[in-house]
Amino acid sequence: MDKQRIVAFDVETPNFKSDRMSSIGIAVIEDGRIIDTYASLIDPETYFNRFNIELTGITPEMVKKAPTFPVIWKKIGPVLESGILLAHNAAFDMKVLAQCINFYGIETEMIREYACTVQMGRKCYPELEDHKLDTLCRHLDIELDHHKADSDSIACAKLYLDYKDHGIRIDKFKRTYDLSAMRQLKG
Repeated sequence: MDKQRIVAFDVETPNFKSDRMSSIGIAVIEDGRIIDTYASLIDPETYFNRFNIELTGITPEMVKKAPTFPVIWKKIGPVLESGILLAHNAAFDMKVLAQCINFYGIETEMIREYACTVQMGRKCYPELEDHKLDTLCRHLDIELDHHKADSDSIACAKLYLDYKDHGIRIDKFKRTYDLSAMRQLKG
C-alpha cells in the first residue's frame, strides 16, 4: 500500500503576470484515495485582466471579501507542506505559489518535492494528441469544470490515481523546486 501523502493543487490567477492567486484548490491523497479537499477564492490585491476573468469566471467583485494569501496560508500552508506537491503543468502552479510566498514574505520550507501530471500522462497515455487536463479528463471520463481550481485539483488527483493504477510511480517523476529562487533545481 502507498503510504505517501500527495497534495494535488491548482491555482487560478487574476492577470498575465501570474504572480498572485485569485483562487486555489487542493485535493489530498493518502492510501490510494482522495481523503480531503479544500478550495477558496483569494483576494490577490492586484488588478484583473479581461482574459483571466473570462477564463476563470473570477471577477474583482467576487474576491473583495475573500482572504488574502497570508490569511489563507494559515489554513493551506500546513496542508501544502504535508506531502509531495502535485499539479497539472506543475511549473506554472509552483511558480505562482513561489511568487506569492516570496511577495508576502511567508516563512515555509523553501525546498519542496513536486511532480507534474502532464509528464506522467505522457508516459501513461502516449497515444493521445495532447496531454492537457481537459483532454485527459475526457479520455478517462473524469468530471471537470475546467479553470475552476477546486475541480482542476480534484481532476489532477484522479489522474494521478489512474496513472498509479497503470503502474506509473510518482518517484520516477519527482522533482525538487526552490520556492525562494522560483525555479526547479537540477537533479
